[in-house]
Amino acid sequence: MTATKDPKPTASASRARVITLGCRLNSYESEVMRGHADAAGLEDAIIVNTCAVTSEAVRSARQTIRRARKDNPDARILVTGCAAQINPDEFAAMPEVDRVIGNHEKMQAETWVSPALNEGREKILVNDIMSVKETAAHLIDGMEGRARAYVQVQNGCDHRCTFCIIPYGRGNSRSVPAGDVVQMVRRLVETGHYEVVLTGVDLTSWGADLPGQPQLGNLVQRILKLVPELQQLRISSIDAIEMDDALFDAIGDPRLAPFMHLSLQHGDNLMLKRMKRRHSREDAIELADKLRGIRPDMALGADIIAGFPTETESAFENSVRLVEDCNLAFLHVFPYSPRPGTPAARMPQLQKAVIKDRAARLREVGNRALSRHLDTHVGAVRDVLVEQENDGRLADFSRVALTGFATLEAGRPVPARIVAQDGQKLIAEPA
Repeated sequence: MTATKDPKPTASASRARVITLGCRLNSYESEVMRGHADAAGLEDAIIVNTCAVTSEAVRSARQTIRRARKDNPDARILVTGCAAQINPDEFAAMPEVDRVIGNHEKMQAETWVSPALNEGREKILVNDIMSVKETAAHLIDGMEGRARAYVQVQNGCDHRCTFCIIPYGRGNSRSVPAGDVVQMVRRLVETGHYEVVLTGVDLTSWGADLPGQPQLGNLVQRILKLVPELQQLRISSIDAIEMDDALFDAIGDPRLAPFMHLSLQHGDNLMLKRMKRRHSREDAIELADKLRGIRPDMALGADIIAGFPTETESAFENSVRLVEDCNLAFLHVFPYSPRPGTPAARMPQLQKAVIKDRAARLREVGNRALSRHLDTHVGAVRDVLVEQENDGRLADFSRVALTGFATLEAGRPVPARIVAQDGQKLIAEPA
């Protein structure tokens, strides 16, 4: 997961500000909290929405909190997110922190009403996340300007991968009903958004807890059918073993963005077994081939962990080869870090220097793979969705720097000729 942050809050700001760390779901939830805080008139407060995916993410959260207090000595510091949910006492013990708020509580409007945040109340407002059975729909006006908006359709995870602490921060899997999702998508289209992204913790488990147990493909098809004005629908990270037949059918729809980010984690079967993943190396390769058989323009990304406990050099090389075998274009590399309370933390650990070296080598493989992918666009005319100023993305999520355009409207596509690439992004001029 990538980390994103709001602009640094300043002491002169009177409205509540939000600092977001971690995944796109956190970013979405930050927008919900921002709306609740504004509606409640919350002032002179900084909300830090933390991540717990790695020990480095938790360390970053603590640093962010200390920096926020230094820059804003008079503001209330309110800490929430996965790290706060999992280790509320750790954050409550920080002198910079005024209140610790759980992942379920942060989404409730009443949490952000000033009387609920009075100093006389307990410092920790965190309940048992495993007791939460439903996920409510929350409508936000959008993110990233008018380019795209994110809709949370699922939260939590029922799986217990040996390296992952996130289920203890998010709880068990729960889904937003399809009707509520369609209504949110329609509203976002009406307010001018070109693209909508479906997001969740374990997106392909959507529907398992709903009446009739519908699957993600049913939801995607329903959105495309019932919101014909939607220009582009995008799916965020998915589990490689959970794609259903209806979703494969939907991939052929040109309004579904030709990009999939796969939760692969490793390229070696023994490591996948020790991770308690439910797919094999062969499953991953077969899926990649099947996706491109349906959409030849499909670009694929993946999460891969480097330096998992007991990983040998030959096992690591299987991850390296998987990048080519699946023809991955976008690689997100996680150096393994033990999370207390997970089974993998009790396995024989590799030396930190080995983990760091393998992560660097895998990132270099990813850089070469991205460059090869970008090369396929050079010389072509493509529609670029303008995000801000002179930046945009193709439908397959390739980043584009736009040069030589007189005017650009954020949130709208523009035809552009791809003239070059610099290894990280495409360079485009007016077509």
